[in-house]
Amino acid sequence: MNFTLKIATRYLVSKKTHSAVNIISIISVCGVIVTTAALVCVLSVFNGFAGLIGGKLSMLDPEIAVTAAKGKVIAGADSVLSLVQSIDGVERAVPVVDDHCLALFGDYQMPVRVKGVPADYNSMNSIDDALLEGEFLLDDSVSKYAVLSVGAALQLHARPGFFGQIRLYAPQRRGEVNLANPMGAFRADSVFVGGVYQIEQSVYDRDMIFIPIDVARYLFDYEKEASAIEVKMAEGADEAKVLAAMTDALGDDYCVKNRLMQQAASFRMVNIEKWVTFLLLGFIMVIATFNVISTLSLLILEKDESIRTFRNLGASDKQITGIFVTEGWLISLTGAVLGVALGLFLCLIQQTYGLITLQGNTASMIVRAYPVRIEWGDVAIVFALVAAVGLLTSIATSAIMHRRLLRRD
Repeated sequence: MNFTLKIATRYLVSKKTHSAVNIISIISVCGVIVTTAALVCVLSVFNGFAGLIGGKLSMLDPEIAVTAAKGKVIAGADSVLSLVQSIDGVERAVPVVDDHCLALFGDYQMPVRVKGVPADYNSMNSIDDALLEGEFLLDDSVSKYAVLSVGAALQLHARPGFFGQIRLYAPQRRGEVNLANPMGAFRADSVFVGGVYQIEQSVYDRDMIFIPIDVARYLFDYEKEASAIEVKMAEGADEAKVLAAMTDALGDDYCVKNRLMQQAASFRMVNIEKWVTFLLLGFIMVIATFNVISTLSLLILEKDESIRTFRNLGASDKQITGIFVTEGWLISLTGAVLGVALGLFLCLIQQTYGLITLQGNTASMIVRAYPVRIEWGDVAIVFALVAAVGLLTSIATSAIMHRRLLRRD
C-alpha cells in the first residue's frame, strides 16, 4: 500500500481530535450512501413500470406490424400479405382494418374505435387471457359478433348474449351528402356482443371494439385495403433478422415496427420521467458533495501539525495533497459501495414482499405494490455518477490543499 493511500485510509477510519469532524465525516458518507441508494431504487422502480407496460401492451400488440409509410391504408394488402408471409421466420400474417365509428346499443351511444380482424385473431395474441365475460367470438353460423373493451361495454350497457345488437355507423367515404336523407351519408351494420375484455390499459380498454374484418371493410367502404398487416413470428425466430428482411423486402413505402416501436410514445414518456428524476437526484448528490468538501477542509485544518511533520520528513507537496484527494475518493467510493448495496437490498425486499404499496383503489389496479426491476446498466451509471462526483471533490480538495501549502511557503 503506497504512502498516500495508507495515510488517507487511516484518516478515514481513525477517530478525529474534534468530535465535530467525526460527525461531519459520518454525515458526508451517509449523504452519499442515501443518495446512491435512492438512485438505484428510483431507477429500478421506473424499470418495473416500463416492464409492466410492455407486458400488458403485448397482450394485444402484434409482434410486428406493417403499415403504409404514406396514407391511411395499404392499398394492395393482399400482395403485401403474400410477400410478408414468404419471409423466413414469419409464422402467420393477417390484415386488419382500424378506424372510428359511432356505436348504438339500446338508448346508449358512444364513438368507438373498431378493429376489423379475422375470426381467429385470438391466436395472434393473448386476448383470451384478458376476457372478463363471454369468449372471443366474431363469427358463427348464426350471426356476426363484436368483442368489446370494458370501457365500451360499460358505457353502452352491453353484455355478451342475444340481448340486442350493437348498431355501428360510419360516414360514407365517397359520394355527396343528400340533405333530404342525412342517414344516407352513413354506412351501417349490426353485431351481437360475443365477449368483453380488460387489460388495464386505457388505450385498449376505453373504447375499442373488435369486429369481423368483412364488417369493418363494409363500414369504411374498403375492398381489399387494410390499415396494417400484423405478424406473428415463428417460435425461436430472430426478431432483428425478421425485421431487417421484411424492411428490405417491402422497401421505403412501408413501415415495419416491432412492439417497442409501436408503443414508442409510452416508453419514451417513462424514460423521460426516469432520466429527469435521475438528473434531479444527481443534482442532490452534487449538493451532498459539498459536505464531503467541508469534511476535507476541516480535516486539513485538524491535521495541520501532521502536514508539517510530513514535510519535515521529506514528503513532497504532491504526496501531501494526494492524501486528502485520496481521502475524498475513499469517501465517495465507500458511499457508492454501501449505497448500491443498500439500494439493491431494498429493491429485492420490494420485489419479494411488496412492502410499499400504490395509493388508490387497489381493486382496479394491475399491481398493488410498486413494481421493481433491477438493471445492471443503471447500477453502472450510478457508479459513474458517483465517480464523477468524486472527481469534483478531488479537484476542489486539491485546490484547497494547494493554496494551504503555498501559504506555508
